[in-house]
Amino acid sequence: MARVLVTGGAGYIGSHAVRALLAEDHAVVVLDDLSAGHAGALPVGVPLLQMAIHDRAAVAAALRDHRIDAVMHFAAWLVVPASVIDPLGYYQNNVVGTLALLGAMVDAGVTRLVFSSTCAVYGEPASVPIVESLQKQPINAYGETKLAVERALEHVERAHGLRWMALRYFNAAGAHPDGTIGEDHDPEIHLIPRAIQAATGGDPLQVFGQDYPTPDGTCLRDYIHVCDLADAHVLALSALESGAPSTAYNAGTGRPHSVSAVIDMVGRVVGSPVAWTAAPRRSGDPAMLYASSDRLRQDLGWRPQYPELEQIVQHAWRWHQAHPHGYRTHQST
Repeated sequence: MARVLVTGGAGYIGSHAVRALLAEDHAVVVLDDLSAGHAGALPVGVPLLQMAIHDRAAVAAALRDHRIDAVMHFAAWLVVPASVIDPLGYYQNNVVGTLALLGAMVDAGVTRLVFSSTCAVYGEPASVPIVESLQKQPINAYGETKLAVERALEHVERAHGLRWMALRYFNAAGAHPDGTIGEDHDPEIHLIPRAIQAATGGDPLQVFGQDYPTPDGTCLRDYIHVCDLADAHVLALSALESGAPSTAYNAGTGRPHSVSAVIDMVGRVVGSPVAWTAAPRRSGDPAMLYASSDRLRQDLGWRPQYPELEQIVQHAWRWHQAHPHGYRTHQST
């Protein structure tokens, strides 16, 4: 089994990946500056290095000190509208920071990386479901930063032998089925937790755009359960350990759901209607994004355990019930 450094491992997807790695008997060290992550999301006994990925020398020292074999890299900014407003910040964090991490890996002789990428690299897709060979034309800075790193990885591999797999996420959603870890952003940015808040007395949800070329006018997205996404990362790591070639995979269910359909599902699961208001389209939001994950299934044997939207919403609701104020409070489930 590998010794794995998980950058951003105290964050939403990273913390679920930590659980999945431990379940497969990997040793885990987390590196997170806690700007968006939560120490409370980590299992007892998992070492937490509170530092930024930008410090190449410090990260290289950590890799050596902990005898790390591989890195899973989740430490990035991820809000599409914010990337449109602050492209310099996104390039600094997502590209410059990742280059520092790659340099630290080269310095420490660590040659395996699983990289958190995004479906935003495709922009407005020419066809759906999206396959990996589709032309990459990001329409926002977030997607551009992830694509820049993917392209850099090819050159770093040729120069330094650093092998990698990139997973292009669609919409990660849900929470661990036992309700112990879940999604806690401040402010909350994603549709399902925002809809749950709106259905339980919080501020009304804003629906950005009702005039998209979709059946009900709202955006279509592919929601993948966060635990299924975490499992894909562990499979990617195992494939690298077995000598599989570097590549990028789509990680999604291939089942699109509209914003309106998600709102309806949240209302049914929670048992209260979701209060929402109409808002204009946001810059950088494509109308339709959903995946073909055939290559991930065929090459790595990935099979989602929770493919249904209802399961995803039920698990997110279970987390919210146990943690109505996020990681700041905890109630027994």
